Amino acid sequence: MAGSRWFVTGGTGFFGKWLLECICAANDVINSEISAVILSRNVEHFKKRMPHLAARTELSWLSGDVTDFRFPSGKFNYVAHMATSTSTYLNQANPRAVIDTIVRGTDRVLAFSEQSGVQHLLLTSSGAVYGPQPPTLDHIGENYGGGPDVLSPGAAYAEGKRIAELLCASSSISCTIARCFAFIGPHLPLDTHFAAGNFLRDALNGKPIMVHGDGLTIRSYLYAADLTIWLLALQAFGEAGRAYNVGSDEPISIRGLAERIGAQGFTTEIRLLGESDGKPNRYVPDVSRIANELGQRQTITIDDAVRRTLNWHKVKPVG
Repeated sequence: MAGSRWFVTGGTGFFGKWLLECICAANDVINSEISAVILSRNVEHFKKRMPHLAARTELSWLSGDVTDFRFPSGKFNYVAHMATSTSTYLNQANPRAVIDTIVRGTDRVLAFSEQSGVQHLLLTSSGAVYGPQPPTLDHIGENYGGGPDVLSPGAAYAEGKRIAELLCASSSISCTIARCFAFIGPHLPLDTHFAAGNFLRDALNGKPIMVHGDGLTIRSYLYAADLTIWLLALQAFGEAGRAYNVGSDEPISIRGLAERIGAQGFTTEIRLLGESDGKPNRYVPDVSRIANELGQRQTITIDDAVRRTLNWHKVKPVG
């Protein structure tokens, strides 16, 4: 990728911040000479929060919305399309807006890619496209044929991602799809719907960690450094028209995650705020495809991921 030029949507989000940090580190350490244009709805807000990235000369900024942004000039080698809203509230309150943003945004990015002679496009999709994971299925693979309930407004995000994948697969652009699961690491929001972020916030503030439900829900968490390496591998070597699961295949209960974060933070008290039917749902990927085809493995354990994330926050403002 040395000397390449990127266009990045969603560059100011969790995934995007890690990608930009990686590009800058590669330029500093191995002289990669990579440049990027980053689309953002609020460039000035991001620059105030991340001044060290705002000062980088290899990064330039384009203010606009993913659904109707003006095309930046020049040729681009790679596009990383990561812009989407994962807000649980918006998914419930205005599902049409969620679908509209995902679908129109992807269509706009594809049109730009076709005009700009893009070499390869990476779409970050979601494991949500599989719908509920059957309790009899320990790890969900890319060939699983399930899906979300199309009559449920709460499935707007998942259905939007399914359509985005179809648009990419139907395009003339070489595109690889990353179906992303759950993650942990610096830059993960602490005050939204992410359980790991909420637990980190509580632990850093020395408060009891609040767990909604009975804590039996099963998830898995990949550290953001591994996530970024996997996404780069998909951009460079992923097969066009193919989807790859991205996430950890090591299951952990939500209560177990809270306990591990509490043990390394400033609190050990865990409070369960509700009950369930006793049948924990799972959201754990089978990642054998990306391991076998691209050689990617999880290198950072959940305990080390928690330690690294807490240590980062201890020298950063909590928020």
